Amino acid sequence: MNRYRAASVAALLFVLTLPSQSSAQVDALEQEAFQQATALAGPSIVRIETIGGRDVVGELITGTGPTTGVIVGSDGYVITSSFNFIAQPAQILVTLPDDRRFTAEVVARDTSRMLTLLKIDVDGLEPLQATPRDKLQVGQWSLALGRTYSNTFPNLSVGIISALGRIDGKAIQTDAKVSPANYGGPLVDIEGRGMGILVPLSPQKSDETAGVEWYDSGIGFAVPLEDIYAVLPRLKAGEDLSPGLMGVTFEDTGPLAGEAKIEQVRPLSPADEAGLKPGDVIVEVNDQSVDRIPRLKQVLGARYAGDTLNVAVRRDEEVVRTEVTLVAELSAYEPAFLGILPTRLPLEAEATGIEIRHVYADSPAATAGLQKRDIITAVDDTPVSTPEELLAEVSRKLPAASVTITWQRGETEQSAEVTLGTVPNELPEQLPAASIPAPDEEAERPEQGHLSRQLAGDERRYWAYVPDQLNLDYDYGLLVWLHPAGDTMESDVLQQWRAICERRGIILVGPKAGDISGWTPDDAGFVKAVIEEMRQTYPIDPARIAVHGFAEGGGFAHFVGFRNRELIRGISTVAAPIRIPPPTNTPEYRLQFHFISGEEDALAEAIEETVEGLRKMGYPTSAITLPETGRVYPDASTIEALAGWLDQLDRI
Repeated sequence: MNRYRAASVAALLFVLTLPSQSSAQVDALEQEAFQQATALAGPSIVRIETIGGRDVVGELITGTGPTTGVIVGSDGYVITSSFNFIAQPAQILVTLPDDRRFTAEVVARDTSRMLTLLKIDVDGLEPLQATPRDKLQVGQWSLALGRTYSNTFPNLSVGIISALGRIDGKAIQTDAKVSPANYGGPLVDIEGRGMGILVPLSPQKSDETAGVEWYDSGIGFAVPLEDIYAVLPRLKAGEDLSPGLMGVTFEDTGPLAGEAKIEQVRPLSPADEAGLKPGDVIVEVNDQSVDRIPRLKQVLGARYAGDTLNVAVRRDEEVVRTEVTLVAELSAYEPAFLGILPTRLPLEAEATGIEIRHVYADSPAATAGLQKRDIITAVDDTPVSTPEELLAEVSRKLPAASVTITWQRGETEQSAEVTLGTVPNELPEQLPAASIPAPDEEAERPEQGHLSRQLAGDERRYWAYVPDQLNLDYDYGLLVWLHPAGDTMESDVLQQWRAICERRGIILVGPKAGDISGWTPDDAGFVKAVIEEMRQTYPIDPARIAVHGFAEGGGFAHFVGFRNRELIRGISTVAAPIRIPPPTNTPEYRLQFHFISGEEDALAEAIEETVEGLRKMGYPTSAITLPETGRVYPDASTIEALAGWLDQLDRI
């Protein structure tokens, strides 16, 4: 410990051990301790300026002011927050505490912790000493430093460490003020050592602006500096570090989730290659006991792609051990396809197998000889009695996988080996509607026909059309209409869809934007609440819930669909390419797309590119291009085709 650091500690101890001191004396001694800690860290703190780049990223207007970095190598290495470069600047400048200024190059990025390593051409710098991780304690003084306002002395904000192991074990939490002004700067202890590097992070999000909304809120995060030094050689070598993915899902991942019982294993993922199976319970990772999912997230959160883990799972009554090497990206998932559409039985019917409503031409099922009204009873050696069970078995396979399908035709049981295919993008021209019988006239039913409603506690309204022949013994599809800016199109859409809803068993609902001039991200919660209310009131098939929008409403449909993947199974848009990055296709959130565009629409080319991009990502994506048509809502025949797409969302 050098004499300055020793003096700093002595000053603080002096404060703590002299309760009889006057308040003014205590304040003065605290101030002196904070100033000394800052002075100790000061030589390692640099100013960063950027030139050029984007003005807006997502919904965030990027700043142009100076930010902060920390020296981590005497030979010119500087670590800082990646947030400082989301504008993708053309040039980065680093100013040292002695006012020397250098052009910096990006060496590598840590996308798990949102850090960037820079290199400037200079030697003899003073790296910041790290606080040992085992010395970090909740309640400890913490000073958030930056070098943005003056190059003479760092700007600082004082607080304490309010939590450890945040963001899946990757960050320290502090109540010191953290903002874009000191992102990339250090969080230091009272001895002037670096506890961590200040970054915007979010427990819920992982995009490049995640956590920025919390700045100066009393909740700030810093990546432990000791952890950064541990991977610094990899960063210096130019290796970008990414979060490590295993390829498993769990039914519940909330803070109160229980044991880590695997729900699904992604085909071709590290977990799949390591032999992990649905139903396995992860009980240990790298000799660390795992009793609950939050604990597993703590253990895995700090790992990078490329790391190999020793994993122990409980399978039945045995403990099975294996090695899993994490990856940055899972292989694109493309759902396997058998080629049947199940019959929709009454809700109370006892299911003993999956009755076939329709066999797709040229599909694996057709090749195997399956026919309408056959009843599928098993996949390989696994009995299946419901469409959900059959879908789960097929979803675990990859296209081109061979399975044995067993089915009942009359009194005869048959089986055949089937090579699964891919979900076709082209839809059959004719798909007869699945008839729903008329309800019992004496049955009490919720409101039907054209409705206008308001959610409790919300000024926004929505309208709906519920088939007059609503039969509560059957599930219905739900189509959520998202209108374009400035016009709800309620009358026109209702006129086009009323007969289709009756014929195909569809409930149509039209939320209205809070401001008729256009949708805002805040409206997404309202749309979700409307869907939930409809599900509570009417029998809705969770496999056939889709959002459908025209023009600006189409763009909002993509936003709503991507944000609520646990609810939405289909997204259909007219005259609307995707403007935001689509999520990765995953088996647990089955999602299908349908696009309609006019050949003469200025957006036609962008829509075509969107369709191609989604297909490459493995999403089943159908498209209709209307010849000699501009940007208009389509006619009745095209809407009928769209209704057919909605009617097939539960195909297997």
